[in-house]
Amino acid sequence: MAQVVNVLSLDVQERIKRGEALQVIDVREDNEVAAGKIPGAKHIPVGQIPDRMDEIDPHRQAIMVCRSGGRSAKACEFLMANGYSNVKTMMGGMTAWSWDVE
Repeated sequence: MAQVVNVLSLDVQERIKRGEALQVIDVREDNEVAAGKIPGAKHIPVGQIPDRMDEIDPHRQAIMVCRSGGRSAKACEFLMANGYSNVKTMMGGMTAWSWDVE
């Protein structure tokens, strides 16, 4: 199986600032997201990914985000095993995010 690709939080922030049409998928639980998420991110808890894959466009890059990077890597592995090729995990998760949240 393909290796999960990591992306730096700074790269994600810069791409959002440039207006790139990224799909940022926050796979944390409800109580974690309540404290704030990356502006524009879609919240799909990791346990719901199998049932909500249709909400993730396989033709656009998807950046998976969790608290520190473990769950988002698992989400990437699952999506890649199900035919998604353009998924990455944000290294360090929200602990590495130092910009605005919503």
